[in-house]
Amino acid sequence: MEEQDKFCDYLSGVNPVWCPGCGYYGILGALVEAFVDLKLPSKELALISGIGCASRLPYFVKSYGFHGIHGRALPIAQGVKIANPNLTVVTVGGDGDGLAIGGGHFPHVARNNVDLTYILFNNAIYGMTKGQFSPTTTLFSSTKTSPFGLTGEALNPSALAIVYGASFVARGFSVKKEQLKDLIMQGIRHPGFAFIEILSSCSSFNTTDMNVARLLKAIDTVPADHDPENPVEALRLAGDESKIHLGVLRRSSRPSLEDRFQEIEKKAQRGKSHGIDSLVRQFA
Repeated sequence: MEEQDKFCDYLSGVNPVWCPGCGYYGILGALVEAFVDLKLPSKELALISGIGCASRLPYFVKSYGFHGIHGRALPIAQGVKIANPNLTVVTVGGDGDGLAIGGGHFPHVARNNVDLTYILFNNAIYGMTKGQFSPTTTLFSSTKTSPFGLTGEALNPSALAIVYGASFVARGFSVKKEQLKDLIMQGIRHPGFAFIEILSSCSSFNTTDMNVARLLKAIDTVPADHDPENPVEALRLAGDESKIHLGVLRRSSRPSLEDRFQEIEKKAQRGKSHGIDSLVRQFA
């Protein structure tokens, strides 16, 4: 009963409005359970989103929240974290929001190693706008905007995150709640940019590619002897076409953007004696 009360402490009282059977309910449950286990005060938590079904999540959680515009969740989250480094910043978005219009922000936040957690809900469809293909929709899938199939290959979010230089990359599945909770906790604890791709069903508009029964047959756990500090091996697992590997794919240690800002601030303080005149002359 006490655990249930703690769970409810993180719920805003606004009921989710996702379709019955949507995998996002499982993600919300795992996320809130992670907050409970981490004992994160609501006043020190900020949830940032863009546009799409996933973007509604900040309404359902008791925390600071920012519902941004399409594809702009990551730059908003980076600004929030820089403005108040003491906040735990979690960004949520869908595969369309994060990899189509928002795809240009992804590599830069990853390479900058901003200390935030980015959770990508991947159901391989535009659900809120009623079933158009997204960047992760598989080849030849029939959707409202591709009735005769697609001509382009689907993007692999986890592989992209590794190539972009994210210092923590993991993949989970909405029905594997205990594992998913653990991955979210690891991501939040990681000092740097943590990217978590979550496979999810869409009960209304994508019942083929993201069918739960089909995915359960295709998934496998990251091998126990996998070295997440090896980027080549991490990329091999992320791109494996025979199995979908769940777990931590990549973990590396390097200074975060906030750490580098502190270094720059110290250098600027030491260089004050040069004065503005010397800086101006450099551009004369």
